[in-house]
Amino acid sequence: MIPSGEPRHERPGEMQRITNKLLQPLDWQTSARCSEVDPEIFFPERGGSSKAARSVCAQCEVRMQCLEYALNNKEQFGIWGGTSERERRRLRKERSLRRLRAAS
Repeated sequence: MIPSGEPRHERPGEMQRITNKLLQPLDWQTSARCSEVDPEIFFPERGGSSKAARSVCAQCEVRMQCLEYALNNKEQFGIWGGTSERERRRLRKERSLRRLRAAS
């Protein structure tokens, strides 16, 4: 899902500030399928269906870039890269555990 639900049209190589310390190119967003549909489907009500959003994500060529963006920026709301908030929390936890195991 593109941040704020609006398509972004940065020029190639243009950078957007994500945090005070990190700049990340967002070129992938111009190819995102979510820019072609109503952004509301990516933010279902609690207990609502995310099937429509996941269907869009499943056909998106930049799904993995979107998911990485959401994981790296700790997106807490909406469907990103075909995943829910709960699924992203689990993925972040698994990554942290792998890093800890690799470091020890």
